[in-house]
Amino acid sequence: MRRAVYPGSYDPVTNGHLDIIERAAEVFDEVVIAVMINKSKQTLFTVDERTEMLRDVTSHLGNVRVDSWHGLLVQYCEKHGIKAIVKGLRAVSDFDYELQMAQMNQQLSGIDTLFMPTSPAYSFLSSSLVKEVAKYGGDVSHLLPAQINDRLLKRLAERA
Repeated sequence: MRRAVYPGSYDPVTNGHLDIIERAAEVFDEVVIAVMINKSKQTLFTVDERTEMLRDVTSHLGNVRVDSWHGLLVQYCEKHGIKAIVKGLRAVSDFDYELQMAQMNQQLSGIDTLFMPTSPAYSFLSSSLVKEVAKYGGDVSHLLPAQINDRLLKRLAERA
């Protein structure tokens, strides 16, 4: 069985994330979306909320499951018998950072990283940018699944 993990914070999940998830689901028998827990990172949504949102927007993909993890990604992969990491690349600047991570992960564990270029329509898109624009009243509805946009606007209103 060809299995891969697609790690990220997903705070919140965007259409760019979904693009990579759906394309990876066509290549692998199983794709695990790993919501990575970084306690030093300030997030808008809890791990449970992000996991729930991802399950909701990927429910149409029978070979995708969602999990969370605190620690090294390669430890998750080793624990679950996963041999590949999928990473989406938006720009050359992503590649510089992700290449170092991929080489470190390969050195630590022998687990390979496969890079998937983001569709051009999403090459500028990041969760951080979406949150910033939405925080100041910009319309990001075309960048997120509808139910995620609704939750984002509700959360921002709660914090205003």
